[in-house]
Amino acid sequence: MRMEEGHMLSDYHVHTYYSDDSECSMEEIIQRAILLGFHEIAVTDHVDYGVKTDLNCNYKSYFKEIEEMKEKYKGKLSIKAGIEFGVQTHTIPFFQRDFEAYPFEFIILSNHQVNDKEFWNYQFQEGKSQEEFQTAYYEAIYEVVKNYKNYSVLGHLDMIKRYDTYGEYPDERIMDMADKILRQVIADGKGIEVNTSCFRYGLKDLTPSREILKRYLQLGGRILTIGSDTHEPEHLGAYIPEVKGMLKELGFQQFCTFENMQPLYWDL
Repeated sequence: MRMEEGHMLSDYHVHTYYSDDSECSMEEIIQRAILLGFHEIAVTDHVDYGVKTDLNCNYKSYFKEIEEMKEKYKGKLSIKAGIEFGVQTHTIPFFQRDFEAYPFEFIILSNHQVNDKEFWNYQFQEGKSQEEFQTAYYEAIYEVVKNYKNYSVLGHLDMIKRYDTYGEYPDERIMDMADKILRQVIADGKGIEVNTSCFRYGLKDLTPSREILKRYLQLGGRILTIGSDTHEPEHLGAYIPEVKGMLKELGFQQFCTFENMQPLYWDL
């Protein structure tokens, strides 16, 4: 384990106009990060096969611009070429192909849909009880982490809470499934992220929740990144200092950045 010393202010979940749901330029985000005093960001634009294949990140243009930005802002901001893979079990071969083809420095493994049905537009939840779609959501993630290994951290584990019109679904009802997911992630030498968009979405807890985070720590999980999931410049870095304090209260001592897919540990 490589432990870094000193203060590090980073945002490890950042979207630009290479994602279909963002319009902000990469340079605009970078300039904002420098203005806010950040040391490092990971650009993590979307790729979601099976649903919006024609709208996915254009890798050729993406890596070209990232390299240009790295050169232009050298010494002012560290910029990592990340990606957010929205993986389903049947799309795993496409992501394995991409991983082998491009020089990713950091990869968020996320789950945005099941059986090509999206959460944000409630197609996946339609016709299901709260228990049914909550259970199916975590089962789908477990199947993915069992079968796909080319990633750095598992993104926003309990994201389904954003899109649950029934209201709060107690953590204890999903904790057995979350436990299986966390154990698999840890066994594979991967990590999880804390996604600070929970504040933007008006959720009552962190994403993932404090109970899930505590369980991750109890199980021996140490790889942890923090990201704003920004899609607009004003969201960049939001609540990251506050979340660091919350993580310390839960018992965490470090968080991570990444270099060539390998975690670096920093004091909270």
